[in-house]
Amino acid sequence: MKKSFVLLFLILANLFWAGNYVFGKYVIAEMSPLQLTFSRWLIAVFLLFPLAHWIERPDWKKVWRQWKILVVLSILGIIAYNFLLYEALRFTTSMNAALVNSINPALIVLFSSLMLKEKISLKNGAGLFISLIGVLLVLTKGQLQQIFGIDYNQGDLIMILAILAWTFYSIIGKKLNGIPPISATAVSVLLALIMLLPFVLATDMNFQLSKQAIMGIFYIGIFPSVGSFIFWNVSLRHIGASRAAVYLNLLTVFTAILSLLVGSTITSIQIIGGILVFIGVYLTSQQKPLQISEKAANHTN
Repeated sequence: MKKSFVLLFLILANLFWAGNYVFGKYVIAEMSPLQLTFSRWLIAVFLLFPLAHWIERPDWKKVWRQWKILVVLSILGIIAYNFLLYEALRFTTSMNAALVNSINPALIVLFSSLMLKEKISLKNGAGLFISLIGVLLVLTKGQLQQIFGIDYNQGDLIMILAILAWTFYSIIGKKLNGIPPISATAVSVLLALIMLLPFVLATDMNFQLSKQAIMGIFYIGIFPSVGSFIFWNVSLRHIGASRAAVYLNLLTVFTAILSLLVGSTITSIQIIGGILVFIGVYLTSQQKPLQISEKAANHTN
């Protein structure tokens, strides 16, 4: 595949993911995080299985033999991450959520070091520190001296829980060997829907949705959930996960652009914090021993 197509796929993947943050902020005003999480993946599951079968031609029996680890991945990556993301968007801005999320690649490196005994070089450590300062600038609105006493935004704190869930999802996902990524995701989504169904049936569902909310749900269910994942994984086959992971910084850039287009404002502190996070993530992803695995880099935001 031509390099220009790979670049286009990476750009589109992050553009669609950015839409999940921006449009999710508006959809969550009309429905609960649980309902949005369930609705999103209900739409996606009808597309993921046919696409997985068409693109990867998997041995489905082999995939289902990994059901135990896929259940864990469903809880962490499909349910917890998305539920916490949409819960966070009830209290914080799309831009703040994207900025907090952008530290995720560096966080994966840190926890890989702690749990998998991977070494962190001086450059990696500096990158982690710079990323952390960038995120703290956003969380404290530039008042770093009040880091232990400030009244943090509830949504920002929930977003930290979300990226922790994704970090463990990514690390545990390294144990999946020989399972095509789209097929694994399709099964994980189906398992997540089965686990979510009793909770959805036990809660009051809001079906009186505006046309904008309905369009937002279908956007989230198709483009970030399926389109981004296909584009991302096709790109991984040609340039590798460690190089592709750097492009995840585009998610925050596109979130900023889309936020401006829909009338939101971006502060200078968010810009400075974002730049620091980008620099830190770039430094963290430089060393070869710390390359992020394909599963770790596979974002289903």
